[in-house]
Amino acid sequence: MIRAEPDFYARIRYPLRYTTILRAHARNYDLDPALLAAVIYQESRFRPDARSRSGAIGLMQLLPDTARGIAIRTGGTRFQTSDLYNPELNVRYGCWYLRHLLDRYEDEEVALAAYNAGQTNVDRWRREGVGIQFAETRHYVKRVRELKQIYRRSYPAQLRDTG
Repeated sequence: MIRAEPDFYARIRYPLRYTTILRAHARNYDLDPALLAAVIYQESRFRPDARSRSGAIGLMQLLPDTARGIAIRTGGTRFQTSDLYNPELNVRYGCWYLRHLLDRYEDEEVALAAYNAGQTNVDRWRREGVGIQFAETRHYVKRVRELKQIYRRSYPAQLRDTG
């Protein structure tokens, strides 16, 4: 359940940064800007220097091997792990990956589960006919969907597609 809180409070608690980058790549990859903001907040709290224990890097917390594959698929030839600290590249690669997952699974919840737990796990769960098996991933999906609504309500002008 999303708590009703004044928009000014939500904007303090849930900052929105890199709006130009976020909106441009959301438009380019046909993503809901509020969903993208929610993923970024949940992954890194909008900190471009974020690094997880698993080695995921940047705003959208991409693993270097995943990003390397995205770079190759999108025409890049000179990927370096340090590229993931660049907000523009990180968001571009993250948007490509999120769009890929949404297209593959045709379901936002399943795509978010794959973003968090990996496609291999999600594919296995689907083959076995079971739901999300990791409590952390269930929480992640629920939280991102809550954050999407918070961002949509708190930043309507900043997240509006102007293209």
